[in-house]
Amino acid sequence: MAQILADRRDVDFVLHEQLKVEALAKHERFADFNRKAVDLIVSEARNLALKEILPTQVDGDRIGAQFAGGKVTMPPSFHKAWKALTDGEWLAMSDDPEWGGQGMPHTVASAATDYLMGANFAFMLTAGLTHGAGKLVERLGTDQQKDLYLKKLYSGEWTGTMLLTEAEAGSDVGALTTTATPNPDGTYSITGNKIFISAGEHDLAPNIVHPVLARLEGAPAGTGGISMFLVPKYRVNDDGSLGAFNDVVCTGIEEKMGIHGNATCSLALGSKGQCVGTLLGEANKGMRGMFMMMNEARLMVGSEGLACASASYLYAVNYARTRVQSRHLLKGADKSAPSVPIIQHPDVRRMLATMKVYVEGLRSLGYFVSFCMDRQAVAPAGEDKARTQALIDLLIPIAKGYATEKAFEVCSLGVQVYGGYGYIREFPVEQLLRDVRITGIYEGTNGIQAMDLIGRKLTQNNGQAIQDLFAEIRKTLGAAEAQGRTAPAAARLAPALARLEATAAHMATTGQADPMTAAAHAFPFMEAVGDLVMGWMLLWRAHTAAQALEAGAKEKDAAFYEGQILGADFFTRNLLPVTLGRMESILAGSSVANDIPEDAFGGK
Repeated sequence: MAQILADRRDVDFVLHEQLKVEALAKHERFADFNRKAVDLIVSEARNLALKEILPTQVDGDRIGAQFAGGKVTMPPSFHKAWKALTDGEWLAMSDDPEWGGQGMPHTVASAATDYLMGANFAFMLTAGLTHGAGKLVERLGTDQQKDLYLKKLYSGEWTGTMLLTEAEAGSDVGALTTTATPNPDGTYSITGNKIFISAGEHDLAPNIVHPVLARLEGAPAGTGGISMFLVPKYRVNDDGSLGAFNDVVCTGIEEKMGIHGNATCSLALGSKGQCVGTLLGEANKGMRGMFMMMNEARLMVGSEGLACASASYLYAVNYARTRVQSRHLLKGADKSAPSVPIIQHPDVRRMLATMKVYVEGLRSLGYFVSFCMDRQAVAPAGEDKARTQALIDLLIPIAKGYATEKAFEVCSLGVQVYGGYGYIREFPVEQLLRDVRITGIYEGTNGIQAMDLIGRKLTQNNGQAIQDLFAEIRKTLGAAEAQGRTAPAAARLAPALARLEATAAHMATTGQADPMTAAAHAFPFMEAVGDLVMGWMLLWRAHTAAQALEAGAKEKDAAFYEGQILGADFFTRNLLPVTLGRMESILAGSSVANDIPEDAFGGK
């Protein structure tokens, strides 16, 4: 069975031909990351993923995290893989070398993540959460907190999490009840219970550092009264050594549909009155601190979805090339005709084409958002820098919400291509489908992503961000319309863009006049925006490929480039018409979803 995870030719195409990432090396910040360095990093990530992390995937699913006596143990293979991951300094790829990061562009880190996440994203969750905790310390921590925690988090010597969720405060974080009481020495006594804490307890590292959301006595109600505290599993002495156990007790782990290789914990803080934390950032501004990390966290979830989808597609397409079943459709009456690989059957080709365009479009989208982050980082202060940040903010709900919806669809098609074999544990597409499902739920459900899109991103700066997005798409349309091979796809995408502009204006108006109806159409609107972004990415890819063919591409690359042109053609002919219908439904403004009486839903 081929073990590819991500198509290296496609990864290189996006990095070097679509985005031209090596241009970042012109800036002093990224001067060390020329094409040779970028290619070496991606190769090393691929080797690590295939040789060390992929072998843990089955163990993670079938052995999983084991809970007993307040402790969680991980499969033995995880320990070897964690050592390889941390020895290679892969946890803080894009972070400041002063604190142990590698300082590489986010775009290059996205390519490396394609492989690492695809190999076993349940395992890699611990790394992603650790990086997120470290980033909070870097951005909000005192000098002492940075000295004590930051290098150990970025190196993976210690791991980290984020403690937000409580039983009565899931998406409604402002309803949390965990409290923080000041102590005379400037620390705080923390008391409360948290649930759904990924990697909240395990034996991969001697200490786990928890940024915890809690409320000080007398703080305002709701999110405006939430503070953030740094609470380690074991207290940390002034010299950085480990001290006493900090009364952070794992009371159980969840039995989940997927990602069995990551412990989803319930944690009791201060049940014996001995849990101590330090304020991270300013009092009553914990949610602001959390939102500082939200873009990166949601982009990470989108990359998890892409990684699962990419692996499922490559497993499926290679299986379809080797699985022989039934005669060719045009020779069905010829009983002497041999059976053929299922990739020759039209419906299988339809499924594979659908998987292909979404995987490739989502890869381009994820890398593009990362590329915008890199451009924003090196741009001088001013209007361009602010506009780039606004474009990133706008695309995050798409890169998380839309991407994970399509990733689940791709993984479902992967099972379908395998047929009955796809439904059994012997083949990896079954696990990928179960694992990917969580990506549409955590870091803000996809419904919340859609509400964020219409409630905040659509109207920010008087709608300038989405107008900038439309302008970017029109640039690609103009170039593609002037190119013979891509002009037909561009001609189909152009009216869809015009319709989306009208739909966006309608949603902005409806959001003010009839917020309930607007909210009922928020998810379809997110899908419509996502579809147009997919069309844009695929057309951009097709135009780049057509230019390469015109320039006399090498024969070995011709099939790849033709695949890009035909991918845009497939999407705009077969999938984009559904988007047009979706937009017509939004514009009709039906309020039926809100009008149905609760009793009419039945079920009593």
